[in-house]
Amino acid sequence: MDHITLLVAVVIVTALAFDFTNGFHDTANAMATSIATGALRPRTAVLISGILNVVGAFLSTEVAKTISGGIVDDTLVTPGMIFAGLVGAILWNLLTWLVGLPSSSSHALFGGLIGAVWVGAGSHGVHFDKVVEKVLIPAVASPVVAGAAALIATYLAYRLTARARENSVTKGFRLGQIASASLVSLAHGTNDAQKTMGVITLTLISAGALGHDAGPPVWVIASAGLAIGLGTYLGGWRIIRTMGKGLTEIQSPQGFAAETASTTVILTSAHLGFALSTTQVASGSILGAGLGRRLAEVRWGIAGRMVLAWLVTLPAAALVGGVSASVVKHGGNAGTVVVALVGAAVAAGIVAVSRRNPVSAHNVNDAHEVALRATEPTSVGTAA
Repeated sequence: MDHITLLVAVVIVTALAFDFTNGFHDTANAMATSIATGALRPRTAVLISGILNVVGAFLSTEVAKTISGGIVDDTLVTPGMIFAGLVGAILWNLLTWLVGLPSSSSHALFGGLIGAVWVGAGSHGVHFDKVVEKVLIPAVASPVVAGAAALIATYLAYRLTARARENSVTKGFRLGQIASASLVSLAHGTNDAQKTMGVITLTLISAGALGHDAGPPVWVIASAGLAIGLGTYLGGWRIIRTMGKGLTEIQSPQGFAAETASTTVILTSAHLGFALSTTQVASGSILGAGLGRRLAEVRWGIAGRMVLAWLVTLPAAALVGGVSASVVKHGGNAGTVVVALVGAAVAAGIVAVSRRNPVSAHNVNDAHEVALRATEPTSVGTAA
């Protein structure tokens, strides 16, 4: 434990804070469609999702190894660089949560780390071939594959049940959604919790507490799983509203198809060590499910804003991470304190703005737009 300095401890706490924001930012990936169709009550949905995220964190460590020893050179990384990268990721998560955009927490993390390491250690500190192989290619392919699978599954679901009673079909698929949404939550924990495990492991390696190419210790796995589970239970209601009501009006057969497609893609990628974005997979599945139902409305304006957010997430987080790394590099401990204070102030400001028009479990299904300034009284509840 001699290697656990104050800075390393701060980085670990910051990584778990990112994991917490990842949880409530990405709750919608698993539960938005089930909440929208009425398959699960909002609070029940986030409780189930939170528990299964914790369980999923223990199923694999392949993605964690990709981050701790894959996209950056762990022999050149310092705890200060990792701290700077995490600040960029957290601020981007909070900003996109504020406006209800389901951007990628994963790409925010990758961008923050890449920007910080690039500034702190030089371009040779980033393994760009691994970034392309393990991050960029899956980012393009995964939503397309998930969307195509959900489209086919939705089409088949409606074809196979065309002569059945509508009430029976709805009830049956709602029951199926409980299982399929639970599997997405399990898969999300398996994929996303590992990213924080990888960051903490990278920090411990850079501080000399772990050997080169080491995997995450059990306490790292447990703490990362618990942090993402607690964040998930808080419920990212603003993004749940966008994904459940914004892209298309989801019916239970579509919800089941979307969730099943998402689970398949996420678990397969986790097994292969691809650190893909579960947000992009879930969004692609929902779009595919919308296209698979005849006469369904797909709101392409909202979809376009989401894609734009996906495109700018990695470079935006990299910019913040790079600037933060520069301050830390040249300012030493004082620079680290400055970055921490500025980051905390910006985060507090974003949370304060969100309270002007809170979205909670009580009003998550009311409308598909998230406004920042309330024009009429809103339901009482915690904004998340």
